Amino acid sequence: MAKSNILALFLSLLMLSAAAALDVDVTKHGAKQNADISQALRDAWKEACAATTPSKVLIPQGTYQLSPVTMEGPCKAAIELQVKGTLKALTDPANVKDAGSWVSFNKIEHLTVSGGGTFDGQGAVAPSECEKDDYCKKRPINLSFNAITNSVVQDVTSLNSKQFHINVIGAKNFTFQRVTVTAPEESLNTDGIHVGRSSGVTITDSKIGTGDDCISIGDGTQQMEINKIDCGPGHGIIGIRVRECNISNTSNGVRIKTWPASYPGTASDLHFEDIKMNNVSNPILLDQVYCPHNQCNAKVPSRVKLDRVSFKNIRGTSATAVAIKLACSGGVPCEGVELADISLTYTGPEGPIKSECTNIQPKTSGKMNPPPCIARATPSGSAIPGRRRLSFNF
Repeated sequence: MAKSNILALFLSLLMLSAAAALDVDVTKHGAKQNADISQALRDAWKEACAATTPSKVLIPQGTYQLSPVTMEGPCKAAIELQVKGTLKALTDPANVKDAGSWVSFNKIEHLTVSGGGTFDGQGAVAPSECEKDDYCKKRPINLSFNAITNSVVQDVTSLNSKQFHINVIGAKNFTFQRVTVTAPEESLNTDGIHVGRSSGVTITDSKIGTGDDCISIGDGTQQMEINKIDCGPGHGIIGIRVRECNISNTSNGVRIKTWPASYPGTASDLHFEDIKMNNVSNPILLDQVYCPHNQCNAKVPSRVKLDRVSFKNIRGTSATAVAIKLACSGGVPCEGVELADISLTYTGPEGPIKSECTNIQPKTSGKMNPPPCIARATPSGSAIPGRRRLSFNF
């Protein structure tokens, strides 16, 4: 076939594809700036989701109010929600209590959320019902993704969520890239991105600053990649494979946490590498006695077995003298923990930089500052029943 014919065929297919795609602007369904557009968004989504060709729902530039809304699947073809404007959650207490999530996506394949816009949960101005020892569980999550596959979220901002910013459950092959998460350092339980019971989740090239974990994971999570994240403020990063991240002014750096008296399980192949710390408390933390607000039975050791864990090429400045703390379970001690090429410094009033270990003697190699720790044992506590396999139980 002649090159001119090939080009003509390509252009024809391109034009046909463009003509077949469906774009649905929410303003065509009655959306107006500074008003609640939840019904217009539902109607636009319903129209786009029913299309047999790829479709797009557009929220144009401007500021819009939005009450809790769910984008329900499955859809008949790939679908995109392109948010160019700013969506603001309602602040009336009637719309805050027991909402679960503000914006939800359920059972969708080939979803794209994009556009450069902002999901503003208005947590900073919403009526606060949280006390210092409360988890704020009745307040809505900004964005929830449930049973999403082969999808991507890119170039959007989650601002001032009232609880978790982004919650991912039951996902497969789901990528977050160039995502910004912002909330005050003092905001409670505002994890940036939380992932549970999912596989193939990638979080990359994003900036997360919040009042809790920048990234956290729950049980059943596998094959999760985290790289090129700027984290801070917040409580650090919990992940499976974490690489090439910058962590600044956080209360923890890279960490693993399990509760005492937890369900029996196993967490393995957790690797943290090429991480730069800037004024970070607890830069390297393995914590199997995690018990915030004393809401657990601390007398019973964690029943989660940690195996094949590595911390490599971690460098920068610590805000605490204890720069490495490895506190493993007294019931099922950690195995296969490795530290390599650690270069951390501390110049504060707490004395020289140091490491602390409990129920673990890690393998070390390369440069080690602080020097490796010598393990001390704690009582094993209650007997551990038969263990079942869990990817994570944090």
